[in-house]
Amino acid sequence: MKENKENFSSNMTAIKDIGQALQERRHHMHITQKQLADMADIGINTLYKIETGQANPTIESLQKIADVLGMEISLQIKKI
Repeated sequence: MKENKENFSSNMTAIKDIGQALQERRHHMHITQKQLADMADIGINTLYKIETGQANPTIESLQKIADVLGMEISLQIKKI
């Protein structure tokens, strides 16, 4: 049970880190949330939730956002 809580906490931290990185890049590029949502063809509420760590985004959504922001997604698989 403790391991599940640790995994959940780690996942939530990763989700918040992803959102923060996307938001920082968006600000750096002087793009509003509305502009990015339109360019990435995702809902503005979805983008808001991703940036604030309130959503567990799909790889597809992340890829769309990353493409617009000129970012690259890398996947790391851990052995447990």
